[in-house]
Parts: sequence; C-alpha cells; structure tokens
Amino acid sequence: MVNPKRNPNSVELANKIIEQYQPESVEDMQNALKDIFVPMFESMLKGEMNHYLGYETNDKAEKETVNRRNGYGKKSIKTTTGEVEIAVPRDRDGSFEPQLIPKRKKDVSAIEDKVISMYARGMSQRDISSTIKDIYGFSVSHEMVSDITDIVLPDLEEWQTRPLSNCYAFLFVDCMYTTIRNQYETKEYAVYTILGYTIDGGKEILGLWLNETESKHKWMQIFDEIKSRGVEDIFFMSMDGVSGLEEGARAIFPDVLVQRCMVHLIRNSIKYVPSKDYKAFTASLRKVYGAQSLKACHSAFESFKQQWTAYPGALDVWIRNFHDVEQLFDYGSAIRKVMYTTNAVESIHSSFRKVTKKGAFPNENALLKVLFLRVKELETKWQGGHVNNWSMVMNQLLVHDKLENRVLKFI
Repeated sequence: MVNPKRNPNSVELANKIIEQYQPESVEDMQNALKDIFVPMFESMLKGEMNHYLGYETNDKAEKETVNRRNGYGKKSIKTTTGEVEIAVPRDRDGSFEPQLIPKRKKDVSAIEDKVISMYARGMSQRDISSTIKDIYGFSVSHEMVSDITDIVLPDLEEWQTRPLSNCYAFLFVDCMYTTIRNQYETKEYAVYTILGYTIDGGKEILGLWLNETESKHKWMQIFDEIKSRGVEDIFFMSMDGVSGLEEGARAIFPDVLVQRCMVHLIRNSIKYVPSKDYKAFTASLRKVYGAQSLKACHSAFESFKQQWTAYPGALDVWIRNFHDVEQLFDYGSAIRKVMYTTNAVESIHSSFRKVTKKGAFPNENALLKVLFLRVKELETKWQGGHVNNWSMVMNQLLVHDKLENRVLKFI
C-alpha cells in the first residue's frame, strides 16, 4: 500500500492547483495537471532558441545580428495528460528548427517517458534536472521531476492490489535494506520482496512492501494479504532464517513446505571459519546438500563433521538445521535445484540496488516509484519465458505422492 506522506513542496503545488481549478472529478484533475507541462516545454524551447541564436533574451548581442526572435506561434501537442497548447518561439528568417518538438511533431509524451526512464534507472531528481539543463540549457526543479514521475503512482497502486494467481509452485521471500530521509534524519527501511514461480513456470513479483524492520509479524500480514488477493496454494517457500517466519507462513498456508536457504546457512556458518579455510569448508558442504541421495548426504555430513571439528560454531549451524538439508531429498533433483536457495529473489534485490545506491530517498513514495519501475523492466525481460528445465520440474511434481493431487487441481 502506498504511504500517503508527500513531499511538502508537492503538497503545496497540489493545493495551489486545487485552489485555482477547483477540480470535481478525475478529468478535471487531469486538465489541471496539463499546466505542469506547459511551462516546462516552453522553457525547453526557449533554451533551444537561446542556443541557436547564441545569446539570451534582451542580450546586447541581439542588436548586432540579422536573425532575431520574432515572437511566438501557438501549437497544440499531445502529452500523457491530453492535448495542451504551447507558445513556440520563432525567429525572423524562419530557420530555427526545434529539436525537442520538431515543427510537424505533435505527440511529445515520449519526453515525459524519458524523465520516467531516467528515474527508473536510478537517477536522482537532482541528477535528472541537471541532465535536462545540460541538454536544453535550463533548469527543471526536482519538485517538477517528482510530479512527472508521480504519473506512475496510480499504476503502482493498481499493481500492488492486483489479483494474483491461485497457485504458485515456488515462492522466494527475502528483504533488503535501503535508506529513507525522515525530516533531518535518515532511517534504514526493509523492502520485502516476494518472487513467485507459477504452475506454468512463469516468474512474477507478487508485490513490494516497506517496514522499518524485518519481522515475522510483517511477513504474516503480507502472507495474509496475498491470500486475500487470490492465492489458494503454495507448494514450496524458500526463505532465510527469520525467527518465526516458517510458523507464520504455515499459519496462512498450512500445506506449504518451507525450505531454509542453503546459501544463508553457509553465510551463517562461515562467520566461525577463518578466511584461509573458506574454500575447503564450502566445498565440503557442497558434497552434503548437493549429494545424489539422502544416504550419500548422511555419509557426506558425517565426513564433514569429522573434518571440521576445529570450528564447533560452524558445525552447530548445520547440526541445528540439518532437517532442512534432509527434506531436500524428499524431492527430485530438478525440484531440489529450484528450492534449495533464495538466489532468485536475491538477484532481484541486486537489480534494485543498482537504482537505490545513489543515496537516501525523500519519502516512501519516491522509493516505491523507482522500485516499481525496475520491476516493470524485469517483467518485460521475463515476458514469454519460463524457468529453466521447468518441464522436468513439473514431471517430478506430478509423480510425487504428496503433490500430485495438488498439482492436478491447478493445471
């Protein structure tokens, strides 16, 4: 759910628009928003004219040139909020050819798309403003950039509340942290992400949620929400080791099998291992969770414990969580390969960090906008594709005694 807190400057601008236009409907509001773009486009065109003539308005150089400004012409253009009329600067000999809005071009919605695209790639509002200034020779306030990118908020709201698939074969849940400014201080916020594999092998990000910390209570709220959005069954859920998360997931989806991520267990255990032994230690572990059978797994685990007695803290991590290793072998190798790690959702977080590493966000909306735009880029890449080796995964799901009927219900 999008947090209603807004940038004070944006609130002030919105109040001025409401005061002036007195909108009574969505259509009235869209008409009012058109006025945001008119001065922006006109300033861009004036900047182009200044560059073309080589001097600013009222500059003394104007008297020394043959070609000068010659007033303005009117032009109707199409934006994402509808048609608007702008004043286009003219020169005396008619040689000025605007690049921003060419003479015969009437659809400029792509300009707004470019601003949104820059935002989606992690550029700050200030950086976008500077880029526009470098190109067109004038400044656009970061408040205006914020207003332009706010165009995506209705789409974000709709995406966050959309109906979900009735069944997901696999869910991968994880959190990452980023920074939000709160007046004069900054706070770390947890971004909750859920990646799902549908019964058809498609990838889907179910949603994004923000909270000041990662907790089992927030996860339970999220699981309850996705159930209310249409999810009836989940076969496997891969997760890290947040206390109580497994019980919380089963409270909402009783039949789900919750799998601890092997990569997280490795990270937890190598805290107790000197760096000189990392490589050998992880190689021994790979023989355990990567064994071909449960019998081979037990044999490899006994050898592992004997080999690394010098690091009891590291051994304890695996002894306490060995049931998570054992349950992998209740399923075929294709299923094990999918469920043993949360790397799939961590890859998404790696993509998110590319657009959040610039610094703190001014509010929750600003963060959600940029993450949502990143999600849409990822979904475009995934469109029409399937998880690798999905046909073998489905075959192994269908022959498993505990899963066969549940799978057949949804295919």
